[in-house]
Amino acid sequence: MGDVFSAADRSRIMARVKDRGNKATELRLIEIFKEASITGWRRHSKVFGRPDFVFPKQGVVVFVDGCFWHNCPKHGTLPATNAEFWQRKLQRNFERDRVVNRQLKNAGWRIVRVWQHDLKEPRRVVRKLRRTLFVTTVNMSGVHA
Repeated sequence: MGDVFSAADRSRIMARVKDRGNKATELRLIEIFKEASITGWRRHSKVFGRPDFVFPKQGVVVFVDGCFWHNCPKHGTLPATNAEFWQRKLQRNFERDRVVNRQLKNAGWRIVRVWQHDLKEPRRVVRKLRRTLFVTTVNMSGVHA
């Protein structure tokens, strides 16, 4: 079944929906940071792409990607209704993530993307973060090329 609103009306309606962010996933990652004594992160930084967390000294940004909104290969699904709209929307999200990654890398940032479902395995998330933070710290100190 098609949308009952015109494209212009739907656009106006969706523009009025306020973003509540991914607060639950961010709060869970903060818990993981604290449990693992990972420090040096900041939230709400004005870095391009609006990463969820920034480690400014290490030059690392962290995104927590929701399984639905970022079309997770394990859990991503399309709603049965208005599938064409959602397919386009999720494809635009994917393309935006690629642009953000490319621009951040070009600006010298290292990027960590954590899937929402990864938060159920905190040790795995911590290993991924520490590996990136450590490699970045070592590279920035000039010890390794």
